[in-house]
Amino acid sequence: MTVMRNAREVVGQPTPLIDGIEKVTGQAKYTADLPSSGALVGRILRSPFSHARILAIDTSAARALPGVRAVVTGDDCAFTYGVLPIAMNEYPLAREVVRYRGEPLAAVAAVDEATAAEAMRLIRLEVEELPAYYTAEAARAPDAVLLHANKPGNIERAVHHRFGDVEAGFAAADLVREQVYHCAEIAHGQMELNGALVEYDTARDQLTIWSTTQVPYYVHLMLSRCLAMDMSRIRVVKPFVGGGFGARVETLNFEIITALLARAAGGKVRLLLSREETFLTHRGRPDTEVRLKLGMTRAGRLTACACEVVQRGGAYAGYGIVTILYAGSLLHGLYDIPAIAYDGWRVYANLPPCGAMRGHGSVDVRFAFEALLDSMAEEAGLDPFTVRRQNLLSAPTETQNGLRVESYGLGECLDWAERASGWATRHGRLGPGRGLGMACSHYVSGAAKPIHWTGEPHAVVHLRLDFDGGITLLTGAADIGQGSSTVMAQAAAEVLGIRLDRVRVVAADSMLTPKDNGSYSSRVTFMVGNATIDAARALRAQLLAAAAEPLGAPIEAIECEHETFRRIGDDGPGLPFAEVARAALAREGGAITAKGSFTCPVEFQGGKHKGGAVGSTMGFSYAAQVVEAAVDIDTGMVTVEQVWVAQDCGFAINPLAVEGQIQGAVWMGMGQAIGEETRYERGLALHGSLLDYRVPTIVESPPIALHIVESIDPNGPFGAKEASEGALAGFLPALVNAIADAIGLRLDTLPVTPDRLLEALAVRRREQRLARELAREPAHEQQGAA
Repeated sequence: MTVMRNAREVVGQPTPLIDGIEKVTGQAKYTADLPSSGALVGRILRSPFSHARILAIDTSAARALPGVRAVVTGDDCAFTYGVLPIAMNEYPLAREVVRYRGEPLAAVAAVDEATAAEAMRLIRLEVEELPAYYTAEAARAPDAVLLHANKPGNIERAVHHRFGDVEAGFAAADLVREQVYHCAEIAHGQMELNGALVEYDTARDQLTIWSTTQVPYYVHLMLSRCLAMDMSRIRVVKPFVGGGFGARVETLNFEIITALLARAAGGKVRLLLSREETFLTHRGRPDTEVRLKLGMTRAGRLTACACEVVQRGGAYAGYGIVTILYAGSLLHGLYDIPAIAYDGWRVYANLPPCGAMRGHGSVDVRFAFEALLDSMAEEAGLDPFTVRRQNLLSAPTETQNGLRVESYGLGECLDWAERASGWATRHGRLGPGRGLGMACSHYVSGAAKPIHWTGEPHAVVHLRLDFDGGITLLTGAADIGQGSSTVMAQAAAEVLGIRLDRVRVVAADSMLTPKDNGSYSSRVTFMVGNATIDAARALRAQLLAAAAEPLGAPIEAIECEHETFRRIGDDGPGLPFAEVARAALAREGGAITAKGSFTCPVEFQGGKHKGGAVGSTMGFSYAAQVVEAAVDIDTGMVTVEQVWVAQDCGFAINPLAVEGQIQGAVWMGMGQAIGEETRYERGLALHGSLLDYRVPTIVESPPIALHIVESIDPNGPFGAKEASEGALAGFLPALVNAIADAIGLRLDTLPVTPDRLLEALAVRRREQRLARELAREPAHEQQGAA
């Protein structure tokens, strides 16, 4: 699917997003902006208890309040929901047991905010409190009460994988080191708050929902399940979405609750969550402990890896099974490691459920790996870049756990990052309090195996040509700000040989667009991009057939460039696109719809071991980055001065968007590294606003120099791979390694907040003082003996 760059007119060109005008002028309509005349106000009553058995919920007074049109509780929905068919253990509204503080218990729909608030106050709750556990360690204690009766030890999933002879690998190593790392739970911090608008047509028993989602199809599935409605009676529309980053890659409780209220009220309900409620529905990256052991030769060649991961997943399953599998599977695919052992445990706790977040499953383990590898390189007297180069893969190849690597630009990424940052002359030479650190990372270009297997293609796109000569691209894929609609329009225009502005994209409306699995795991460019190319080729074939007769040439002898059809090699005027389009419409009997699809081949869908599909993909992106940091040992403040990052994205279909995505990944990695952290006190969230949950601002944002590496993947659309997640994981260890270069202190806990850094410095001073005292004692003993 690759074409030489010099033959391309649309793809490969820096292109403003096709929906950019609406966004920057304020014309874009997000869920909260949609017309809601006549809509009732929805509100959710949340649990004040972390763990309790529900004895009674008395809603009689609330139902009797004038202006209240509907009240729903767990009694109104007997069906569980969840993103994974094998792990649906959550109710939209708690039934029998509440498992975290803030879990929905009841919801009301009323004529205005004041009435809804009063109705909430009138609801009475009777419970029997149960023991609550806020750490993975407490939840795993032998005497801990089970959060779910069918999950012994409060373990959602335990994973144990062995590839290669790990023991022999460590025995062959010249240097073996082991370290424990800890990463705090974080949330996505997306700009737009969660919300839904639902309209229920009582006469037709039909329901329409507009929601802040990345996965309209999954919302469709869960609404059908929880409301026991035929899918044909449900319409799901995704308006503009103000960021997702994984927060919205599964159906969320407020979407189902709004639908339940709308049906109960027999009308339209609008439910908008506050920032605090959005944090409670966060599905973020879980609190994670990583115990990592690496073996390495004197030359820097890795011989073995043993990794144990414990994730505190919160009260319900969500994506948890996938997350704990990703943490192990993506130990593979970046470096050539002969033997890898992985043990992972996803643990339930009485806190809001975690889920997928940008770099899903890979980030915390990659932090640990790159930090320990850097430490070992220093101990062995080797340059960190040298060690990485000693362990590069050679594509094409297949890893021991069945991951296929068809393109691999990490070596070029390393070369650029080393050169651009001046590493050779600056590392270790910047003086006290300033240092350079580096790290590598990678990520998948879409999960090779869909979560809900139906036998259908993984992606479908329709291209429609009608009387006006415009091309309408119909896709169920959700553009959530990453620019996927622009990429699809570019792909269609390139294949058809037409202007980009002739293509209009209609996305994510189940009444109009074909099904798509959603925007997650960086799948859209690779999978939907390939489906778009397939559809465009089908439409192009019909246009070429229409042009063949007037041009007096066979189809294979005709080309279309700059919206003109000509014989190949003919410099004549040719036929304009509009004329050929009219001929094609007449020839085909009216409007033409061409369908394209894409399905990941079975050989790319992972190994045969249990959980082997997780981590499998048709193309990995690769990144190398260098971070320069300044450390103030008096205040504990860490300032990121500069970042250099190179990413192999296969081919940059839209270099402008790729640059933005790489910068965004680095920025989010910086947030996790220096400040972001959810905090709870006995289950109560203490991070209910963006004043309490510290995301980087423009003040903390450093210059980011970036370089796009194009390895041209043989299976990607025009050779493209993912571009938005691969660089994130590398920032965390690069920063910690820069701090080590600056002050000689290696940190094992994130985020690196001033208080943590000051405490680590204090510990080091105490250890140094103790070492000096111990060193003096033998001297005193010798003097006494004399």
